Amino acid sequence: MLRGGPSGARNPPSLEQINAEVFTLTYGSIVRQLIADFEDIEEVNKQLEQMGYNMGIRLVDEFLAKAKISRCSSFRDTADVVAKQALPMFLNVSANVTNWSPDQTECSLVLTDNPLADFVELPEEYRELKYCNVLAGVVRGALEMVNMDVECRWVSDMLRGDDCYELRIKLKEHRDEKFPYKDDD
Repeated sequence: MLRGGPSGARNPPSLEQINAEVFTLTYGSIVRQLIADFEDIEEVNKQLEQMGYNMGIRLVDEFLAKAKISRCSSFRDTADVVAKQALPMFLNVSANVTNWSPDQTECSLVLTDNPLADFVELPEEYRELKYCNVLAGVVRGALEMVNMDVECRWVSDMLRGDDCYELRIKLKEHRDEKFPYKDDD
């Protein structure tokens, strides 16, 4: 992953924006349709995560093209870039990176706000729904494209009565870059 460039500026570049309410309501409609289609909350959670993963592997290209940043040197740097640059660029929300494991391979992103959850109240029958699981998939997909195999899971969700939105990220493997060709000597 890449990090703030020579100017030191950390403001995300502007992208075309859509109305936040339209985005939130459209996402809610997608979740509702998945519930109707699958009728199994665990399967809906998997589908939301997979949708996010598919978005993440594409969003990383746009982020790297527009963010004007240099290569990150560690998983810690990468987590900071996700929290302070990528999330604001695409969701207009930032996160704090906290709760680092002693070996620096696991951390939490605590979101300051979650636009996906505006206007949402989960009925008791959907208590196990990970409504914002698409974000876990986006992070997993984007980091996979920069050679980091991670596991992402929600540990706190205000829709379930918790006091914050906390996404736990665990680095499983940091792969070396592999090029599809070899130089002929």
